[in-house]
Amino acid sequence: MQNPGFIVVEGPIGVGKTSLAQRLAASFGCELLLEGAADNPFLDRFYRNPRAAAMQTQLFFLLQRAQQMQELRQGDMFEPVRVADFLMDKDRLFAKLTLDHEEYKLYEQVYSHLTIDVPQPDLVIYLQAPVEVLLKRIVKRGILSERAMEAAYLRSLCEAYTRFFHYYDDAPLLIVNAAEINLVDSEPDYQALLEQIARVNSGRYYFNPIAEALDVAQSGGKS
Repeated sequence: MQNPGFIVVEGPIGVGKTSLAQRLAASFGCELLLEGAADNPFLDRFYRNPRAAAMQTQLFFLLQRAQQMQELRQGDMFEPVRVADFLMDKDRLFAKLTLDHEEYKLYEQVYSHLTIDVPQPDLVIYLQAPVEVLLKRIVKRGILSERAMEAAYLRSLCEAYTRFFHYYDDAPLLIVNAAEINLVDSEPDYQALLEQIARVNSGRYYFNPIAEALDVAQSGGKS
């Protein structure tokens, strides 16, 4: 498999990006960067009352992610692979969704100063799943702070991700329908994804295991 370089796994809350990032890092034996939502002291308050805690929550994440990117840029650039479960550019996605007009103007000033020379990924893996699937996964994993999250917020977040990646062209992009696959516990699912990663050179790719399974079934299992 060709060296994929700096890999970023992205997607809405509950889609499985952190679990996949951890498995990829283990497969490649490389450095793993996680956004550390559990370290944000404002997150519980945000899920209970988004308007009251949006600015504090967003600035904490921005500062945290910018520091991680700075450390990555200053680190060993000859390390063959790195994997992260966040894309620096997506921080604005959350900011636009949660901040009012004046707050966002202030946020943009801070963002522009903190994101100079941020390393760009060599591959972005964008995981998608319907809101109903995400809600079930969120309940199953049982993170206390997420229990107060409203379905409407999650739906708006998914729509924002869709718009964001519709125009994204800063790195090769692999869009994965993750609704019916288990990239953590299923070895066939994970190996199928690795095969897709190996094919990505530039541009935009789609991996829809459901559609591929239907094609095989309709053809009687013939390739």
